Amino acid sequence: MTTSSVYDALLLLSFGGPEEPAHVRPFLENVTRGRGVPPERLDAVVEHYMHFGGVSPINALNRDIIGRIEAELAAAGIELPVYFGNRNWHPMAEDTVAQMKADGVERALVFPTSAWGGYSGCRQYHEDIARARASVGDGAPDMVKIRQYFDHPVMIASFADAIEAALAALNPAARAGARLVFTAHSIPSAADANAGPPVDGGHLYSRQVADASRLAAAAAGIDDYDVVWQSRSGPPQVPWLEPDICDHLEKLAGTGVEAVVVCPIGFVSDHLEVVWDLDTEAEAKAKELSMDYVRAATPGTDVRFAEMVVELVREYTDGADARGIGAVPGYGSTTNGARCAVGCCEQPTRPARPSA
Repeated sequence: MTTSSVYDALLLLSFGGPEEPAHVRPFLENVTRGRGVPPERLDAVVEHYMHFGGVSPINALNRDIIGRIEAELAAAGIELPVYFGNRNWHPMAEDTVAQMKADGVERALVFPTSAWGGYSGCRQYHEDIARARASVGDGAPDMVKIRQYFDHPVMIASFADAIEAALAALNPAARAGARLVFTAHSIPSAADANAGPPVDGGHLYSRQVADASRLAAAAAGIDDYDVVWQSRSGPPQVPWLEPDICDHLEKLAGTGVEAVVVCPIGFVSDHLEVVWDLDTEAEAKAKELSMDYVRAATPGTDVRFAEMVVELVREYTDGADARGIGAVPGYGSTTNGARCAVGCCEQPTRPARPSA
């Protein structure tokens, strides 16, 4: 086994999720703190989690990914312990970084479970790292976030294979006329306008989603497809990226489309916003519209995903070439330490809620 002379650990940093019913409300309060989300909205989301026994699949999925990364690192002869931390629920990033310090870690790479640019997809992970290091204080390990990987050829190949498998699962009579629909998490339009370095013109997140969708469709041999959004949570007066997946299914049904394959291009794993918004709400909408509906798999369970993570690690430890096949820029490189540019992806000021 060989140990990197530059880095001595890898942290998988993610969103977090409850693992029992008692965790659900405190977790959601962490997620929405400072955002002015009304209690009744939280009540509705609590019910989504209770539909699955009060457990989000995200932590278990991340632990599975970590196990595969550890096996892949070992097979590659790389001695790099892998830690797990979250933004919103245990294991919290602050606790994990404290443990890393106690274990003698001095400099670590951070793999985020978001492939994207933008505030919530990239900059907020930098903020998570800074907050965790500040909570630990003197002696906290230096930490470098791995670059955006939305157009990595392994990600694209995994999505393309998932699309082909989903098409094959359709009734043969419906397959020829099936519509491919890509979906990603919606964000406020103002946040998308701010996504990316100011010199790049903004809208980096939506442009990256569109580019990844183009690449995955092409790899699956499909020329015509749609890109839509899901999981908006803001007040109705605040514009978010549209159209919503369920609204789009209604539109497709109105044009005579009888079958859809939905590819969650914006997600690494089948966490709650996939299994609720797509496997529950969108699938129910399709059934209501008498449409055949199949959802493509996310790449986190693909055996190649861990291989991609190790390849990304090697860009930093060994100077390996960075592979990306998109036409839209991705940010964070091995040469600049993957730090955000000044003014990059700033979160827009939230409008004040009207008083009662």
